[in-house]
Formats: sequence, C-alpha cells, structure tokens
Amino acid sequence: MISYEEFSENCRRLIERVETAAQKSGRARESVKILPVTKTHPIDAALYCSKYGFASVGENRVQEALDKMGKIPPGQSCPEWELIGHLQSNKAKRAVENFSRIQSVDSAKLLRKINAEASSISKIQRVLIQVNAGRDPAKFGVDIEEAPELLAIALECKSISVEGLMTIAPLDSDLKVATACFNNLRNLRDKLQRDFSIALPELSMGMSGDLEAAIGEGSTMIRVGTFLFGSRGA
Repeated sequence: MISYEEFSENCRRLIERVETAAQKSGRARESVKILPVTKTHPIDAALYCSKYGFASVGENRVQEALDKMGKIPPGQSCPEWELIGHLQSNKAKRAVENFSRIQSVDSAKLLRKINAEASSISKIQRVLIQVNAGRDPAKFGVDIEEAPELLAIALECKSISVEGLMTIAPLDSDLKVATACFNNLRNLRDKLQRDFSIALPELSMGMSGDLEAAIGEGSTMIRVGTFLFGSRGA
C-alpha cells in the first residue's frame, strides 16, 4: 500500500488532469466528480480518501466491501460506498443495506429485487442503470435499445431513485473506441431525458486510462483506482 503522501500527490495530479480535460471541453472542474475505486486495496485506501475529503469510494464486490467496512476503526469517519461492479440478485439485500448507490443495475429482475429489499427497510435506493454502450460482449450492461424499457420499469419502483447512467468502455488501445462508447451513453441519456421528461444528471463513465475522452463526452463522474493507488493488490 502506498503512503498517504504518495496518495495525496496522485490526487493532485489527477485533479490537474481533470481540470485540463474540463477546460478543453468548456466545462467547470466542479462538474466532474472523482470516485476513487478501492477494490483489491486494504481499508487504508478508503481511510485515505476520507482524510483527503472524498465523499464516496467505489467497490466492485459486495463481500469485499463488507469486509472492509468491518475493519473501520471505532470513531473513524469513512466515505460512503458505491457499488460499481456486477451485482447478482442474491446479493441485493446486502448491497441495499450497505451501499449508498448501486451503479450497476442492468436487468428488470435486479431492479425488482433491489426495490423489494429497499422497501423492506424503508429506504429509497439510489441507482444508475448500467448500459453496454460500447456493445462489448465482455461487458455487463443493458443494450442501448433495451435501456428505455428498463428505465420505464425502474420509474415504477417506488423504492428506487434513478440518478443517471453508467458504462464501461471496451478495452482497446484506440481511444476512439472509448470515445464512441461515451458518446453513445451521452446521446442515450439525452434521448431518455426527452422521452421520459425526467432528469438523469449522472453520467458515470471514464477511468484512469480514458478519463479525458469521457470528460470530453460529458462524464459527470470518473471512476479511478490505478492512478490513485497503483497496481491492484500492490
């Protein structure tokens, strides 16, 4: 695990990258949030984020996050937790109980399960709909064409608040591939807002290697792990 000083320096460099990308797009730096991704790193990573002032951290797996939550020292503040990895419906209960937002909702079955679990504890669960905007068979997410139907189902769920969309770009050395994916998501979001007459303010897209392209296409949240903490598990 890197030191807090190294983490702080990485944060400074990341903020510079975000500011530069936002400037090039005619956007304010504040319009892009940073979600540090702490997966495979110890609880120290989340505590670093809290000390630095991040409001939330992202985790891929429910159990890994729960294990870390159990290691938070008594009296120690910690950011909220957002689930960004694929969620199986049999783990929806624990996810609803412990995550402030679930970014990886991609099926009607999962939506209804989350809604039922949230209703049982009188919670309004914040979610993002994950879309396979890059049409990558290796990625999770609802197909672009099926997103309107899934959103319609979500809007019927009284214990769910849909705040926007999320995508993961295909793994490709050509940034044009990621850019096209992000453009697809933004266009889909804009269409859904018009067709459903609702606001979907959050566009969670972009990671360490493609965040500039994502910001250029309108990302409101980038999910960054490696750039902040180093190689996974290091």
